[in-house]
Amino acid sequence: MSPSAPKRRLDVRQTPGARNTGTGRRVASRARRRRSTFKPSPAMLGALALVVAGLGSAAFSSHADQDALRANYQTISADYTGDGNEVDYTRSFDREATKRQTAQQAAGKIKADEELKQAVQSNVKKIKANTWVLPVTGYRLTARFGQRSALWSTVHTGLDFAGPSGSTIVSVAQGTVKSAGYEGAYGNRTVVTLLDGTEVWYCHQSRMVVQPGDKVGPGQIIGYSGSTGNVTGPHLHLEIHPGGGAAVDPEPVLRDHGITP
Repeated sequence: MSPSAPKRRLDVRQTPGARNTGTGRRVASRARRRRSTFKPSPAMLGALALVVAGLGSAAFSSHADQDALRANYQTISADYTGDGNEVDYTRSFDREATKRQTAQQAAGKIKADEELKQAVQSNVKKIKANTWVLPVTGYRLTARFGQRSALWSTVHTGLDFAGPSGSTIVSVAQGTVKSAGYEGAYGNRTVVTLLDGTEVWYCHQSRMVVQPGDKVGPGQIIGYSGSTGNVTGPHLHLEIHPGGGAAVDPEPVLRDHGITP
């Protein structure tokens, strides 16, 4: 009698695709993953449509704004130029125009420089006409205007600058030599008439170097100090006669012109 066949166990479930591990156990295979497909909801589709519409509107609005700005710029420029033509606002370089502009600028500068030069020369003449200087240096004042002494027949009519014989004497201001020669008690005397008619007398010179009619400026040499005429020693006797009239005190006149003797 042949052995009976083993009975099949009914309590074991066969799972499709199960594999044997070799230990008598069956392990269920992993379930296959299904690929999920994204299906947007109607609400999401509506929101997306609004976004796309907004972007298109913004792009159109930006382009429209640029056109509007350009039109406004041209309108404003036309208002300033006085016509309705379109204004050239490009940055193109015109070499010929630049040459013309450079030449015009240079010509204008030359003209301005010439006008400035003329103005300076005019001012120099005015300044020179009103400039006064000391008539001599290395001196000391020994007699002033209005003093009395047995040395003079009347009161002293000038200002005495005592110093070494041969000291340089210069014109105190701009003028014309009226006379130059020996004048008794005044010795060698030079008379210079200033631009305003004032006469300046330079007396007791040892030597004179100008002649009547000579034009002299402030600081120009007219002679040298000495002891000619009625003197007690070498000095310059300076007198000032406004308008060629009577003598006045030279000291305040010199001070009025910035000179402190």
